[in-house]
Amino acid sequence: MLSPEGKSFLITGGGSGLGEGMARYLAAHGARVTITGRRAEKVQAVAASIGPAACAVAGDVTKPEDRERMVSVAVAHGGGLHGLINNAANMVRGPITALSEQAVLALFHTNVVAGMFLTGLAVPYLEREGGSVLFVGSVHTRRSYPGASPYAATKGAVEVLARVLAAELGPKRIRVNCVIPGAVPTELNVRAGLFSEAENRARLERMLPDHPLGRLGTPQDIAEAVEYLLLAPWVTGQSLVVDGGLSLGVTYA
Repeated sequence: MLSPEGKSFLITGGGSGLGEGMARYLAAHGARVTITGRRAEKVQAVAASIGPAACAVAGDVTKPEDRERMVSVAVAHGGGLHGLINNAANMVRGPITALSEQAVLALFHTNVVAGMFLTGLAVPYLEREGGSVLFVGSVHTRRSYPGASPYAATKGAVEVLARVLAAELGPKRIRVNCVIPGAVPTELNVRAGLFSEAENRARLERMLPDHPLGRLGTPQDIAEAVEYLLLAPWVTGQSLVVDGGLSLGVTYA
């Protein structure tokens, strides 16, 4: 497998959670990373703490002008673009009988549509480098959680999207894959206003008996898999599950 050293990566949703973990990991291994997020103070603080290898772009992936700026800044910062990680996401929960159509459509815009169009913008640069695109899926496509149908549907969409784009972009020497994280503590549900930090952590802790390996995941667990998928030269159109065995469907309670 190749090394990320000297390569340039654009990571959406890089101000916290998995995106922050990916940025820190790749920068620590010699890459130049550009992180994006709607909360300027968050992405700027993360980039500053990483150091000169990181650059922050405050912006909304659902806005075309912001997507264009994200790509142009990443290319300038990294001297090109070797990889795009479509990580930015939001969460909507609720019973199917009470969902807001507007909220669900907005969720698809953030979690699916924005990544499609950002990928399109990145193609000319990735083609020059023989680069790769990574979509971030979810264990919600492997285990069914009542009330999470909007989020699960978006993550199912990006998993299929990765396969189709792998077929479409392969002739351009661009690989496209999807990582499927399991239960990793992040701000997603808290930021969406669904749980407090304490409630979110307690909810995840209750899932421990569903993990054969006996622990929740960490951002580094996911970042290591991301590094592999970004750089493996003969892997495309694949979904890699990194979930401590959660998707096996067993429980040790």
